[in-house]
Amino acid sequence: MRGGFTMLFHGAPGTGKTEAVLQLARKSRRDIMKVDPTQSKSMWFGESEKKIREIFTRYAQVCRNASHLPILFFNEADAIFGMRKDMTESTSVQTFNAMQNILLEEMERFEGILLATTNMTSNFDPAFDRRFLYKIEFHPPSREMRKKIWRAKLPVVPARVINTLSGGYSFSGGQIENIARKFEIDSLLNGRQPNLDELIRYCEEETLNVRKQVRIGYKK
Repeated sequence: MRGGFTMLFHGAPGTGKTEAVLQLARKSRRDIMKVDPTQSKSMWFGESEKKIREIFTRYAQVCRNASHLPILFFNEADAIFGMRKDMTESTSVQTFNAMQNILLEEMERFEGILLATTNMTSNFDPAFDRRFLYKIEFHPPSREMRKKIWRAKLPVVPARVINTLSGGYSFSGGQIENIARKFEIDSLLNGRQPNLDELIRYCEEETLNVRKQVRIGYKK
C-alpha cells in the first residue's frame, strides 16, 4: 500500500477546521508547511505548473531531514483543487487544467502527510475524491457545545445569559470568539464590562442576516 496520508476537512466557516490542523500538529509535534493557493497561480503561462511541482519537491526535501514528518497544509483548498474546465483556446483554462493534472499526479504518488481544508466542496474536481483517504465534515456546534464555548470565552457572563445566547444564536465557534474579542476590547477601552445591550449588539453585528434581538432579564 501507498504510504501517503491525505485528509480533507470540510464544513461551514468557523467550525474549527484550521484549528484542528494546528492542534493535530501540536499534539504530534510536527511542523506545518502551509501552502498559500494564491502563490501557486502565476500570470505567466507555465509558471503555475512549475510552482505546483516545487511545492511537493520542497516538501519531500524537508521530509528527508525531519525527525517527524511535517504536515503539508492546503488552507482554503478549493482555490487550488477546483473543478477542471472544458478545454478551450483560452490560455488561462489550459494552465488551470494543467495545474489540476499535476496535482492529481503528485497526490497519487504522495508520501507524507497532507491536510486540506475547505468551505466549498462543491468546487472540488471529483477526481480528487479518491486522492483524499479521509474526508471529514465539520458541523456547526450544537446548542450544548455552543454553551460550553460561550462559558470558556466569557466566564464573567452569568449562566442564564449564556444559556439564552446559546439558544438564541446558532453561531459557530469562530463567531463566538469574535464576540468575546469585542467584549474584551471594549472592556479595556472603556474601563468596564459591556452591558447586556452591548453584548446583544455584538451578536446582531456578527451575522449578515438580520435577526430579532434576544431579550434577557439581566441586571446591568
